[in-house]
Amino acid sequence: MTALAPFSILGRPVLGGLALLGRIAIFAAETISHLARPPFYPKEFLAALMQIGWFSLPVVALTSLFTGGALALQIYAGGARFSAEAVVPSIVAIGMVRELGPVLGGLMVAARVASSIAAEIGTMKVTEQIDALVTLSTNPMKYLTVPRVLAATIAVPALVAVGDSIGIFGGYLVGVNRLGFNPATYLKNTRDFLEVWDIASGLWKGAAFGFIVALMGCYYGMNSGRGAQGVGRATKAAVVAASVLILATNYILTEVFFSA
Repeated sequence: MTALAPFSILGRPVLGGLALLGRIAIFAAETISHLARPPFYPKEFLAALMQIGWFSLPVVALTSLFTGGALALQIYAGGARFSAEAVVPSIVAIGMVRELGPVLGGLMVAARVASSIAAEIGTMKVTEQIDALVTLSTNPMKYLTVPRVLAATIAVPALVAVGDSIGIFGGYLVGVNRLGFNPATYLKNTRDFLEVWDIASGLWKGAAFGFIVALMGCYYGMNSGRGAQGVGRATKAAVVAASVLILATNYILTEVFFSA
């Protein structure tokens, strides 16, 4: 037994991680199965849509604006080494809509929304409000999880679209006012090199990231431990899990969309 102890130390967290992935997958499947089945709760859906979409807009907009400006500076500095400064508009646009817009938007929403959902549902569990829903013959999955997951899946692509536009505008401001680009030329290069699939791929990523963010918040909230410490651990775990899954999913979707 002592000879196998090092393997057990390594194997225990691996098995625990696989078990966690299995539980999350089952939770996701149950959530999807409830999306098309009544009863529906439009009031909860609209409240979640406002909370996730509208109230997340300022942080996503500011993040995208400064990211687009910084990206223009970095590309110009790198392109100057090869006399390729003219690529700034096209690379800023492609980089924002393909990668930086969806990923940074998803991470900002994860930091704000996953923690909020986990804390809210975790507190409801601690105060036995979820048990009260069951007593009233209300399915907690239908009432708490489905509206939030559906709202996030719809809202995050809209946030990504707005963030992409603001990020490209940030690059435009820096390119014209700081780097000396002609405004008409900058806009023309942006329009000529940006394709419809570049935009569409980012929106699909946004939908996937929104689903992940809300799902993680709901899962860890539903499985929160008792007391304030349990809610705090659930909140932290929801943000970490959502962020890691967003980055992993981004790679997988990029491989699927652009591997050819």
